Amino acid sequence: VYCVGVPVLVLWVSVCLVHSDSSVVVQKEAQFGVSYLDTVTSHNQTIYSFNHTVSRNKTEGVRVSVELLSETTKSPILFVIRQKQAVLSFQVPLILRGLYQRKYQYTQVGRTLCQPPTLVASETQFFYVDVSTLSSTSVHYQLRVSRVESFTLQTDKKFSFNATPSQPQFFKYVFPDGVDTVIVKVNSEKNFPCSVMSIQDIQCPVYDLDNNVAFIGMYQTMTKKGAVTVQRKDFPSNSFYVVVVVKTEDEACGGPLKFYPLLPDELLDAGNRSKTLDVVVSPAINSEVYVMGMLFCLGIFLSFYVLTFLVACIENKRSVCDGLISYSFTYTHSDNGSTMSSEPVTDSLASAEGTYGYMERSMDTVGRCRQESLSSVEEDDYDTLADIDSDKNIVRTKKYLCVSDLARKDKRVLNKKYQIYFWNISTIAVFYALPVIQLVITYQTVVNVTGNQDICYYNFLCAHPLGALSSFNNILSNLGYVMLGLLFLLIVLQRDILHNRALMRNDITALECGIPKHFGLFYAMGTALMMEGLLSACYHVCPNYTNFQFDTSFMYMIAGLCMLKLYQKRHPDINASAYTAYACLAAVIFFSVLGVVFGKGNTAFWIVFSVIHILATLLLSTQLYYMGRWKLDSGILRRMLYVIYTDCVRQCSGPMYIDRMVLLVMGNIVNWSLAAYGLIKRPNDFASYLLAIAICNLLLYFAFYIIMKLRSGERIRCLALVCILFTAVVWGFALFFFFQGLSTWQKTPAESREHNRDCILLSFFDDHDIWHFLSSIAMFGSFLVLLTMDDDLDTVQRDKIYVF
Repeated sequence: VYCVGVPVLVLWVSVCLVHSDSSVVVQKEAQFGVSYLDTVTSHNQTIYSFNHTVSRNKTEGVRVSVELLSETTKSPILFVIRQKQAVLSFQVPLILRGLYQRKYQYTQVGRTLCQPPTLVASETQFFYVDVSTLSSTSVHYQLRVSRVESFTLQTDKKFSFNATPSQPQFFKYVFPDGVDTVIVKVNSEKNFPCSVMSIQDIQCPVYDLDNNVAFIGMYQTMTKKGAVTVQRKDFPSNSFYVVVVVKTEDEACGGPLKFYPLLPDELLDAGNRSKTLDVVVSPAINSEVYVMGMLFCLGIFLSFYVLTFLVACIENKRSVCDGLISYSFTYTHSDNGSTMSSEPVTDSLASAEGTYGYMERSMDTVGRCRQESLSSVEEDDYDTLADIDSDKNIVRTKKYLCVSDLARKDKRVLNKKYQIYFWNISTIAVFYALPVIQLVITYQTVVNVTGNQDICYYNFLCAHPLGALSSFNNILSNLGYVMLGLLFLLIVLQRDILHNRALMRNDITALECGIPKHFGLFYAMGTALMMEGLLSACYHVCPNYTNFQFDTSFMYMIAGLCMLKLYQKRHPDINASAYTAYACLAAVIFFSVLGVVFGKGNTAFWIVFSVIHILATLLLSTQLYYMGRWKLDSGILRRMLYVIYTDCVRQCSGPMYIDRMVLLVMGNIVNWSLAAYGLIKRPNDFASYLLAIAICNLLLYFAFYIIMKLRSGERIRCLALVCILFTAVVWGFALFFFFQGLSTWQKTPAESREHNRDCILLSFFDDHDIWHFLSSIAMFGSFLVLLTMDDDLDTVQRDKIYVF
């Protein structure tokens, strides 16, 4: 009231003072639809009197159009429109300011008068258009007042109109009975000029200029598309105005930034900034669709609980049957007088089912590739020194290693070591999630209070609000990460309990066979998946470039933990500690934040990052190749030259560990290529680029693991094979929906809205929601693959399981 009332009062006093200085006031009865060509000077003022009938059941728009006909004038014409409950004033030529206080002049001005509701059924209202100036010379102008056709928008009916910066448009919409939420969609065939769509309550004045449209209501910039979901509860009058304003400049919509040499009081040419737009108001979904969407989401992921229970029952029944068959076979051989070893023998039926015995297998049963690349560890393979079984420099540098060589540490010590992964990530999750939740609540509050729809990058064509949340469907679709993460934790817990029971009864299979069972990393992976769901939901409360790392931080965690788990399977003694692993992941997240803030177009940052990326790859390659038996000190260059001289120049011998060398060479090629791509292309989305590096390395290591497992004569059981195939298919579909790109914070909010699309599932979920569904299922399947892929080794002695 203060901001509007004081200028109007000052304006009215000024007009009165001008009138007192021997000015002539002429009042004319005016008609709608008639163009009045007239002149005005500082010595005369013209008042045009209009009257029209206002009905409570019908809203009629009134539009005032003014054009300055004089080519040059030092003083503008002032138009003051006095209504029953409002005063509207503007000058011609109209001066609007842009970026850096650049000023643009408009000689044609059109304004629509606000129409406050009337309490009586019908009444005649008068309004007056006062025209005055301080120019001593005559100024020619044209005035026309007309009624606006189709001022009230109809549901599901498209209406087209034109707008310019000096001729904004607004229309009224009344909620029909039974409709509580509508979506207002504004479209244009042209990207530019940049526009602003605003939703305002029915009140006077209506803020319909570039410099005041953001004062009240909800608003968003737009190029081709704009959409706002409006709820009846936010508008007590059950109606609202749809205001469309064309901006004076295009920088807010990502248009070209032009720098002009500014002079004092310089006026720039506004050019032709007319834009044709279409507006459609459609009913939004009702409460039944919300309920169906939530039930659908719960049903999908609860079905995995049911399926897991059925598979567990089948596997348990199968294990009991296998145990009975094995016991029967052993008893029969004993009755026939055969010589029994202290270790049980596996029959052909058990072998066919994938269960190996505890006796040493002959190399004839292993594939040819395994004979050529690996060999059983016999005493004759190395010099029998006194410290051969304890010196890790001797054990780890053997040409062919078995799991028993890298599983020498006390099991209780290792269990505590790997349990730290779970407790550390739980601590990290608490301290990370709490400020994130607080921050996104603040973001959502700011959006709701200010009405600025440019703060958050939603898919506005499929953003269904619930309570204070602007896009509830994008939050709900993250439920799968939490539910499947919890399910994975329950599966791991069940395996952990069974394994501990086997250890308590001194089961020789659990003690000396199979890959050593350490579940700490699995618990950490399940927790990370649940946290990914929580933080992704927080990110989608208000997605933008400042909080995108919330959505990706635990993705880095998951990728890193999966690689660590793959490495731990065959290297339990030398796997990284939780503190080292999380410190490295913290460095990755740190670079992710730096990349988002400083990486866009910054050559120096990309050079530094690429160098660090390559050096880290080389250091990690050396660590993996030598199993940690090397030192980074002042003598490393001398030792490197000595190795090159003795192994390459003097005798030209090949690498001692061929398999490891193949993996590391491929890994370096991939990482060096990614570093070169980043340095050359410098992608705007640095967080996704960093995630792509992690995923590429994980996939490369996983493929190497599977290939080496098959080369070593090992097999993949049916359950693991089904998980691999199912997960690969789901990942393919998930990535398809991920790359649909419904919004992008790399561009301006207006440009992001050009990618918005309608819902495609149950009229509630969009493409990105389906990505959430499928990616959570795919991650869960990937975890199951890591959990079950070595089940075929559960009855194989560890000194017969090879390290690669």
